Amino acid sequence: MPPRPREAPRPYPRGTLQGVTGASVSHHPFSTGDGLGLALTRFQRGGSDDVVLIIHGLTTSSDMFIMPEHTNLVQYLLDAGYPDVFTLDHRGSNRFPYNLLRDAANLDDLALYDHPAAIATLRKLIGPGKRIHVIAHCVGALTFGMSLFAGQVGGIRSAILNSIALTARVPAYSRFKLGVGPFLCDWVLGVEYLNPRWRHQPAWSAGKLLAMGVDLFHHECDSSACHMLSFMWGAGKPALFKHENMAPETHARLGDLFGGINVNYYRHVLKMVKANHDAVKFTAGHPRYAALPDNYFAQAANMTTPLLLTTGQENGVFADSNIICHQRLERIVPGRHQLHVFPSYGHQDIFMGKQVAADIFPRLLQFLQSHSHD
Repeated sequence: MPPRPREAPRPYPRGTLQGVTGASVSHHPFSTGDGLGLALTRFQRGGSDDVVLIIHGLTTSSDMFIMPEHTNLVQYLLDAGYPDVFTLDHRGSNRFPYNLLRDAANLDDLALYDHPAAIATLRKLIGPGKRIHVIAHCVGALTFGMSLFAGQVGGIRSAILNSIALTARVPAYSRFKLGVGPFLCDWVLGVEYLNPRWRHQPAWSAGKLLAMGVDLFHHECDSSACHMLSFMWGAGKPALFKHENMAPETHARLGDLFGGINVNYYRHVLKMVKANHDAVKFTAGHPRYAALPDNYFAQAANMTTPLLLTTGQENGVFADSNIICHQRLERIVPGRHQLHVFPSYGHQDIFMGKQVAADIFPRLLQFLQSHSHD
């Protein structure tokens, strides 16, 4: 018999800061040009000419970089000689309600509004002349790359983009879901958003029935949130990570670390998949996005910020997107950008896995150090 899905007790409070020690923490809200409130969080031990900004993926949050159950990325960087680290919560963060509405938001909005406003706010906080390094994951990496290549953000000394940058490739099953899922959610189920915690909400709903149906096909663990995240984000059992890479505490709180998502973002990803896998604008010619290129590769030859593209060898979400992206960039600007593939890792466990401080972070640090300290 498959294990009965259960909701595990919460091992840590939501939004806990206990994973970072020995640093002062300050919160810096700011607004975007289209009227949303977002936030930077600063973890500081002292001054530095090299400042790191870390950006999460869609429906996670800054919480994925300050997890107390293992040495997290913020703590690692502070301990490794980067005493001024920021995290960004953009409109895709589960700390905000923006994903819980059916609307027309797409990835161009993050490229045009969120990242430029975040970098402008960061620059005001740290002052002129300091070097900004970016580490970004998933949709945060994709949209930051879009903003960078579109010339919407500047003054970036280096950037590490994990899982996806400017090339969108997904497994065949994911492409099928991207094609039919948004229609079914909007017009058949009538749900505002997809929620990894649906199975355990009180009373009946279309979402709860969907989660129960998903559980019938996922017997790899007893977490309905884990099953739903595989349904929402990729291909595999599980899709987002390898179970053996995750601490039990992390697996128990997946419903806190990931939130709901409206499905219009899926439509934009599918458009990129169909456009020869290029990062392209959602609606060419739309006056709202006139400042953005129709194809974000258009200015690749002129973009001088060095990139490290990273991915897990067993990525069940964006497959070999960054491998192919690096090959394309090598043809345009040979030698400017780097690629690193981590064996025995998937998509999310690159940052949330229990052994990342030993397996992943040293390579990221090596790249940062190579572009720091003039």
